[in-house]
Parts: sequence; structure tokens; C-alpha cells
Amino acid sequence: MTPRIEDYALIGDLQTAALVGRNGSIDWLCLPRFDSAACFAALLGDEDNGHWRIAPKDAGDSTRRSYVGDTLVLETVWETRTGTVKVTDFMPQRDTAPDIVRIVEGVSGTVEMRSTLRLRFDYGSVVPWMRRSDGHRVAVAGPDSVWLRSEPHVKTWGQHFTTFSSFTVGAGEKVAFVLTWHPSHKERPDLIDPYEALEQSLEDWREWSARCRYEGPHRDAVMRSLITLKALIYAPTGGIIAAPTTSLPEEIGGVRNWDYRYCWLRDSTLVLGALLSAGYLEEAAAWRDWLLRAVAGDPADLQIMYGVGGERRLPETELSWLRGYEGSSPVRTGNEAVEQLQLDVYGEVMDSLHLARAAGLPATSHAWKLQLSLLGFLESRWREPDEGLWEVRGPRRHFTHSKVMAWVAADRAVRTLEDDPSLPGDVARWRAMRDEVHDEVCAKGYDPVRNTFTQSYGSDELDAAALLIPQVGFLPPDDPRVVGTVDAVRDELMHGGFVRRYSTEGPLVDGLPGGEGTFLVCSFWLADALRMTGRREEAEELFARLLDLRNDVGLLSEEYDPVAGRQLGNFPQAFSHIGLVGTAVLLGKDGTAP
Repeated sequence: MTPRIEDYALIGDLQTAALVGRNGSIDWLCLPRFDSAACFAALLGDEDNGHWRIAPKDAGDSTRRSYVGDTLVLETVWETRTGTVKVTDFMPQRDTAPDIVRIVEGVSGTVEMRSTLRLRFDYGSVVPWMRRSDGHRVAVAGPDSVWLRSEPHVKTWGQHFTTFSSFTVGAGEKVAFVLTWHPSHKERPDLIDPYEALEQSLEDWREWSARCRYEGPHRDAVMRSLITLKALIYAPTGGIIAAPTTSLPEEIGGVRNWDYRYCWLRDSTLVLGALLSAGYLEEAAAWRDWLLRAVAGDPADLQIMYGVGGERRLPETELSWLRGYEGSSPVRTGNEAVEQLQLDVYGEVMDSLHLARAAGLPATSHAWKLQLSLLGFLESRWREPDEGLWEVRGPRRHFTHSKVMAWVAADRAVRTLEDDPSLPGDVARWRAMRDEVHDEVCAKGYDPVRNTFTQSYGSDELDAAALLIPQVGFLPPDDPRVVGTVDAVRDELMHGGFVRRYSTEGPLVDGLPGGEGTFLVCSFWLADALRMTGRREEAEELFARLLDLRNDVGLLSEEYDPVAGRQLGNFPQAFSHIGLVGTAVLLGKDGTAP
């Protein structure tokens, strides 16, 4: 039986990440980067597509699991008939090579353990050649080489292209396994000491978590979300991915399955805001430097997303040999949305750089020149239709949210020049653009009969993105048009107590068949809008229900199915954890816990 999406926990080393199930199986891992080919792809197929399980012999799901404090070190416990055992899983922040460390520790009694390792490179399609070397098991196929080592007394053997290990642990006894990847044409990297690596990993995460300045309500939930967001940052460049997985479906059995292992400018800028709200300026500086490198050149060539190193070509491909999560096909790598025009990203980039400057990040002349260049391009293009925030694969339209964010871009330029008149720039020009955009949105994106902003000009459809209008300052929260929009979204887009992005019923509004779950970040946006429009009790109640959707280790995917009562979409999702942090900060601003 395929585990539910929420049955997984995350471990990572700030360059890639793995998903570990309640049953002790690592079913997803890409090496050496987030966007590399997976060597464990059982998540999107079956066990023959690669996985690594360590658990008591013949046992099912674990009894309980948790992270060690404010770290990304996972502890999983089984209470069996003969005793209790704990498995500690983590990926140390790497020196030269990525390692997965799994330490089995007897807690009480004696427990017979079994390790089952199926390495399948290139998303489960390539079976490697296995051999012994210096007492280790070595798997090689094409460019990939993986070394497995454990304690000398552990019995290990190969069968059916799988490596098995069998051993028994008693109270206080420990057995460590280390899996190390390196390019097959290079020599094996230096071996790490798994127990020293554990102590160092705990110290690294505790040191980072101690820098958090957030002291408001639900701090544990906020801290877990911040740690998750940190885990999605590619440390060598500062790029921030949307999620570490591809093709986890927005509808079980449906086709809305996308690759999220890339750096969306929109998602990245919102992650930046969440980190800045907790005092993490170092990450903000690294992301700004990544941005300046990634978007360098002609502003007309600005993409909505890039690879973790700033790569521009992300061709979309279907992997036919993988059946998809619970039969949800196709499985895709790459993302053709990279070619879309999404005008809102200009506003999000301008807003994030303005926010970083306001938070104390030292300004650079190069960053401001980039902003002026982007704004100049937007000035000539904002009147055009685009694919919008939700990356529709149908015809372009004049999306209201895209126009609102064009207003944000001009507004942040005006505010920056007002704060620092010494900077180059024509403030009167940007004020005029700001006023023109504002007038058009209020005239064409607002339905006076229903008293709500609509998804696009002349449309009857609603869009949860309109909830951001008061947050970005386009209109004040007490404006009747804002209140009406919040009411309309609550009345028409709520499903099972949570918010959909937009309606997928009736004519194809996004060019795709089928439906999807409720979108978690949109539900957080509604909680924010309710709070801003004076309905604190409703906001608190919604936020509490959203917190209840987190899995046992505090993680959220992209969407939630309130009928089936399960998480959907790529996991864990930056957008959802951004929303959690933002709502907690907003609800705690007056010092009163919700």
C-alpha cells in the first residue's frame, strides 16, 4: 500500500533532501542536488524503483517519530513484542559529498532488524552494478557511484539486485549505516564518522535555530516551518526551491503533476519575507546575490523560475516507466511553465528587495540598477495579458493579481526613491505608472454588482489571490471593496473549511482537465485577510484548523483534500510554510495569542 503524502518526514543537507516514511523507508532522494535524477523513486512508482528501508523484521509503521528539538535530525521509534528500537536519520551538511546516516539504537529488550537497499539510478530506471570494496558495498552505473558501509559484524548480502542486512540490537547498542554518493569517475571521498556527524548536525541546526527572533504565538510551529524553509535553500548559491519533489498529484489519479524542484522567483521572494520576519538576514543576502546572477541580462529575458544554480533551460519531460503516485500520471521532470509570461513576478521581486533594504540588508548599486531595469520593462508590458500567478496552460488573460503586482512594483520604486532621494530614478514617472495601474484595476478588475475583485478583467471567476490586495497595500483593509472580496472568497471558494485557488468546475479556466484540492497558502491568506478586516476570531479559528492539518512532524504539502482528509501536491511545500509563518506573525502582532 502506498503511504500517504503526510506519512513522510524530511531530512536534508541544504543541497538535496530525502523523504522518510513512517515505515522507515526512504522512498525519495535525488543526488547530488535537489533537481538531480532520483536514486530512490519508490514514491512515484514502487519498491523496484528504488528505496532504502531500515526497520524491525516484519514490522509495519513505527510507533512514533519526531525531530530532535529545533533540528532536521529525525528519530523514529518502534515498540515491538521483544523490545524497543530507535532509528536516527539525518544528512550532515556536506563537506565534499552527500551522505545519508542512519543510526539504529536499542532502547530496551532485543530487536531483530532488517535493512533493504534497492538503488535504482535515473528515477528508478537503471539498476547499478554492485561489488565489494574494502568491506563496503559499491554501486556504480554511468555517472553515479554510491558506497554503503555499516558495522563489521552486520551480516550483509546481495539478492535480486538488492542489498540486505540483518542484525540484532539490545538496549544501549548502536549500529550505524552510511550511504555516500560521488561521481563514478572520481575516487571515493573521505569517510565520515557517523556518530561525530550526528553531534555536528545537531549543533549546526541548533545554532541556526537559536538565531530566530520570533517570540510570538505558536513558536514551535513557526520554528518548524522556518527549518523546513531553510532546508529548501540550495546552500552553494542561495537559490530557494518550491519543494523537493516532483509530480505528487493535486488530484489522486489526475494529471496536475508538476516538478517543483526549481527556484520560482515568486516563491523565493515570499520565503525571503518569512525568513526576514524571523531575523535571518544572511539567507536574504544569499538569495539577493543568487537573484542578481540568475536574472542578469536583458529584463525581457526574465524567467519566472530558474535552476538552483541559475540555469535557464528546464525542459519538461515525461517519465513513462514510473506509474505515478497512486497511479497519478504522467510523472514529469522539468517545467514548461518556465516559458510563460507572468507579470506579477516583477512586483514580487521589487517588493522583496524593498523589504530586504528596510530590514537592514546593505543596499548595492547593482541591485537598484536591476530594479530600475525590470521596472522599465514592466512599464512597457504591464498592459498585456499573461498566464498569471497560477501558471494557467490556457489562453493568456488580464489577470487582476498580475496588474495589482505591477502596481506593487511601481509603488516600491516610488517608496525607495522617497526614502533615499540620492538614488537615480524618475519618481514622478513611477508615480504616474502606479496611478494608471491602480485606476485600471479598480475599473476593470472589480465587479461592482457583486462587490468583489475578480480573477481577470471581465470575468465572473473569483481568485484567492485577490486576498493579497490589502497585504500589499493596494487598498486599505477597511475599504468596502476589500471587505466584499474577502466575503466573496469565503462564500464561494471555501470547500470543506479551506480555500481553493479558483473554481475548476465548468469551462476550463486553466487549460487542464480534472480538479484539485484546497490550496493551503490561500487558506492562510484568508486568515490574514480576516484578521486585517477586523474579524480576528474567524482568523484564529481558521488558523487553528490549518495547524491541525500538519503531519506528526509539522510538515505541510501544497494542498489538502477535505473529503478524503489527506494532503496533496508536492511535499513539503515552501508556499504552505510561508503562509503559516506569515499568519502567525500577523496574529501575534498585538501581543495577544490566538
